[in-house]
Amino acid sequence: MAEGSASVAEVQSSFYKFAVHGDTKATGKEMNGKNFAKLCKDCTIIDGKNVTTTDVDIVFSKVKAKSARVITFEQFNQALTELAPKRFKGKNKDEALQQLYGLIIGREPTNVGVTKVAKAAAVDRLTDTTKYTGSHKERFDESGKGKGKSGREDIPDTSGYVSAYKGSGTYDDKVKEA
Repeated sequence: MAEGSASVAEVQSSFYKFAVHGDTKATGKEMNGKNFAKLCKDCTIIDGKNVTTTDVDIVFSKVKAKSARVITFEQFNQALTELAPKRFKGKNKDEALQQLYGLIIGREPTNVGVTKVAKAAAVDRLTDTTKYTGSHKERFDESGKGKGKSGREDIPDTSGYVSAYKGSGTYDDKVKEA
């Protein structure tokens, strides 16, 4: 990369994206230590050999204000200036910083290990109403839709003079026969 080829605005847009990542109240003007470490990890500034997570934490603590828990974009640049020579050994500070900017530009937080919805066969088997037996079977109609309260309770027939009389509605027929 030629000197000065990485624009500060491009680096700042990546800084903003990482600053608001995972924090609903973040304005994007300041970045906390967790997100700074994430930026370093996602942009491969942390390579495990020259720069480790410990180095990143130390640099973050060094550049932030004594009582603050966040860094501004200026402090972020200061932190990168400290990390650049470590990451790119054998290069002068400006070259190393430009290469570091190159790693950051255009990057966004990656969501590695986002929890996926488990679609286990066991769940399908347990919720398949066609395989229900016994009293549970009566709670669902043929389509597998639940019957609601009528499927759960024995609702007594309270119609007529004598409740649950099997021959209800036959009185008129008997009177006509006689």
